Amino acid sequence: MLSLKDELLIHGIDDMLANDAKKVKHTILIVDDEIHNQSLLKRTLRGNYYILTASNGLEGLEVLEEYSDHISLIISDHKMPVMEGTEFLEKANQISPSAIKILLTGYSDIEILTHAVNRCGLFQYILKPFEPEELIKVVRDGIEKFDLINSKATILTDLKELFYKTIKSISSALDSKDPYTHGHSLRVTLYALILASTLGLSDKELEDIETAGLLHDIGKIGIPQSILCKQGKLTDEEFEVMKAHPENAEKLIANIKNLKGISNWLKCHHERWDGAGYPAGLKGEEIPLSARIIAIADTYDAMTTTRSYRTALSHQTAIDEIRACAGTQFDPELAKKFIELEQTIEDAKTNPEEYYSKYSYLQKEINSYILTPV
Repeated sequence: MLSLKDELLIHGIDDMLANDAKKVKHTILIVDDEIHNQSLLKRTLRGNYYILTASNGLEGLEVLEEYSDHISLIISDHKMPVMEGTEFLEKANQISPSAIKILLTGYSDIEILTHAVNRCGLFQYILKPFEPEELIKVVRDGIEKFDLINSKATILTDLKELFYKTIKSISSALDSKDPYTHGHSLRVTLYALILASTLGLSDKELEDIETAGLLHDIGKIGIPQSILCKQGKLTDEEFEVMKAHPENAEKLIANIKNLKGISNWLKCHHERWDGAGYPAGLKGEEIPLSARIIAIADTYDAMTTTRSYRTALSHQTAIDEIRACAGTQFDPELAKKFIELEQTIEDAKTNPEEYYSKYSYLQKEINSYILTPV
């Protein structure tokens, strides 16, 4: 049987160190106690990357201690003997803070994921079983992030772009949990930006609203798939579980420096103008402005897209419903402005990607860095 060092050499670690950094493959460390899973991960990735493996967290830490300078990305299973994935990644983050961390898990436990985001430097989680194409995309995005972080020549541009791509990556991962909500977060953000752009807000406020829109459903990470994708009406018990997602969102991002300011906005996007919303029953202007904006955009998109429990409603039906709920569910002034913008909203609905590029303040900020000499 080959020693660990022999295996690393066979996988090309010495060749990698001798090559020009721009030409070599990145190195990925896979930590998984299940041989079948480990083999699947290796087969999926080794054509484009050098692969190192470990069968438990302790062995993974040994690999990191020796080769931390050359490992770009770490994939760890969560449920493992000796050391669980979150504990391993937390220790790995101390040894190799620049390596991108990805957690594989069969569970959507909000406490586990909150710990992973806040303590382990987690880039993204992947629910098992996963599709190889999903893994390839997440790893590719992670390697892009690693390269951006380590690029000194364009650090200002890269940091902005990294933040933007990471937020969009997370929102896309959320939408992919339910095939009926594909593109939901981007569309909600687009509609929110169209409305917010008429309110005389600063660019920074609009950037924050954009970030909040992209992440407004992040708390659904902790909601079981059986509830998210249920065909038909939720039971009272299931609805109580679903209602936890705004508070879950606040827990997930409250300790992330760049996102702390919007955590309360995410918590409030299901509050109602009349105080009948959740989780806190806030009323009127007690609800943050951004949450009031996102509430209208979220409801419009929910009505005008097909869901597991019903087919899409027409644009006009949705507009009529928003008009009817102004002053009860929605801020009446914001609802009025949204209705005044209905033609732009309908046009954006037909081509959200094109319109998003026009209204995105995060993307404009990146472009301003690109065009400004450093």
